[in-house]
Amino acid sequence: MDILHVATEGSIARITLNRPDKRNALNADLLLRLRAEFRTLSADARVKVIVLAANGKAFCAGADLEYLQNVSKYSAMENLADSQLLQETFHEIYSCSKPVIARVHGAAIAGGCGLASVCDYVVASESAKFGYSEVKIGFIPAVVMVYLLRKIGDTQARRLLLSAETISAQEAFRLGLATYCVPDIDLDVFIDRLAETLSQNSATSMALTKEMLVNLHGMSLEAGLRYAASMNAFTRMTDDCKAGIAKFLSA
Repeated sequence: MDILHVATEGSIARITLNRPDKRNALNADLLLRLRAEFRTLSADARVKVIVLAANGKAFCAGADLEYLQNVSKYSAMENLADSQLLQETFHEIYSCSKPVIARVHGAAIAGGCGLASVCDYVVASESAKFGYSEVKIGFIPAVVMVYLLRKIGDTQARRLLLSAETISAQEAFRLGLATYCVPDIDLDVFIDRLAETLSQNSATSMALTKEMLVNLHGMSLEAGLRYAASMNAFTRMTDDCKAGIAKFLSA
């Protein structure tokens, strides 16, 4: 069974986790595939939007139990290499040049919650559950912490990471972890409409906007404004911008 399905229709690509019997738990093979597929789609000029979904009853239940057993036996260097794989996979998704929509149903726990967190949009069904459960087993949510602090801020990140509590989709939406919370029955229709709306935008403009969203964090006000001015000037010279201005003026 293929652990990952990838399909493209028009300008919208769909990546689907396919380990339903394991609740789509993460292991090294799945992380390698995710990293490779996001890298490929990010460079594909035909693709404008990526939807990340999952088969089965859960979006992703975290790390695979067999995988965890193996990790506990790794040497220091093996554990470092494994941690770097997780970091590289999450960063490939976070910095992807295309908007990424996480379709979250069922459980998104630990690494699965981290996987959703690095996407641009998190569209959750009302019955979905979120949680960073790492500290319950003596682990730490180290990699995702970097992204979660950016996404929801220090106060709520501390709450979720230290308590390891499981929260509802409605609470995830309230905290800013989820972008939208929709009735279960409407999940796919809502995501299709969102993906279609995004696909009408300039691919170049969305890619440059995402690049700025990644880079602006940590910059001083002055450095950020200098960077913004240079990006503003650069964008004006792109083909998409020139064509968009011409179309607007001729309307």
